[in-house]
Amino acid sequence: MSHELRTPLGAILGFAQLLESGVPLPTSTQKRSIDQILKAGWYLLELINEILDLALIESGKLSLSLEPVSLAEVMKECETMIEPQAQQRGINVTFTRFEIPYSVNADRTRVKQVIINLLSNAIKYNKVGGTVTVTCTLSPPDSVRIIVRDSGEGLAPEQLAQLFQPFNRLGQDVNGEQGTGIGLVVCKRLIELMQGTIGMDSTVGEGSVFWVELKQTTDPQALTHTAEFTAVADGQVSGGAQIFSLLYIEDNPANMMLVEDLIARRPDIRFLSARDAIRGIEIARASLPDVILMDINLPGISGIDALKILAEDPITAHIPVVALSANAIPRDIEKGMEAGFFRYLTKPIKVNEFMATLDMTLNYAKTEAALAAKKVTTHE
Repeated sequence: MSHELRTPLGAILGFAQLLESGVPLPTSTQKRSIDQILKAGWYLLELINEILDLALIESGKLSLSLEPVSLAEVMKECETMIEPQAQQRGINVTFTRFEIPYSVNADRTRVKQVIINLLSNAIKYNKVGGTVTVTCTLSPPDSVRIIVRDSGEGLAPEQLAQLFQPFNRLGQDVNGEQGTGIGLVVCKRLIELMQGTIGMDSTVGEGSVFWVELKQTTDPQALTHTAEFTAVADGQVSGGAQIFSLLYIEDNPANMMLVEDLIARRPDIRFLSARDAIRGIEIARASLPDVILMDINLPGISGIDALKILAEDPITAHIPVVALSANAIPRDIEKGMEAGFFRYLTKPIKVNEFMATLDMTLNYAKTEAALAAKKVTTHE
């Protein structure tokens, strides 16, 4: 269901973003229309995600991977993800730095989802020029409390009593803010499935405080994820000094056209394409592209099976493969990363995220090629 709903949205949001940033730039009237398409499209995507999440939880089929999670790493990722929304709203978000390296027993992906939801609400329902602060403290006897405090209008006691009811927005829809009333319900269910608790305190006119408590762990094997590349902004090749090649394996014509139009904006990239995995593998072996973009649901063999074939072939094993799929449930993403994809992007495409990931992957490919060349020279 997620795949089927997100695929048409991918075309709507993808081409709307192309129109928004195209040359020549749209007129003011066109820009206003495009903004409405994008606003409605992203809201519909949010609604789809939250309804499917809630349905998965309520059916008892949600799979969680409970393991030691470093809160410092998670908070850093959340800070990066929430920064654009905070800047757009003029809200100052402060993350208190950890003096103690707290780790909790939880599902990393779902912890991020909960924190991002709480931060998004704290920004969305804040006042102009408001603040949001995030802190973590020990909560005896064996938990860590994550606190998100905002300077918004706050909620009355009768609103607090209805806080975690599905589709109940507590009257917030009157202020023009879009929302589903599902996000907090999903957060509560997720935290409880991770053996934690969630709550809120609020004072009208002063603001609100959401808190989450999760079981602390002192396991020395606390997850340390591979550091993200920090040179994303430096990834583009200047002056056309180096030409890269990119192979996109995709059977959906609209998705193929969208990515081809995006790559057309990059004179440093040569675009190759294939409509199925078998043909894609043939082109990869013959052309040795610097980067491969791979859909998951392909005719014949799947993108994951194709990735295995490429990884087992010495000729193509070095090529970074980025998944680009409408399979966007967190477990799908985890399976993709476990299978060996370099990165996993979901549809609908967010153009800025897509381009940043592309630059990151090209940087990686360039570095690996230089190392390989150095090894050859050394052996000679």
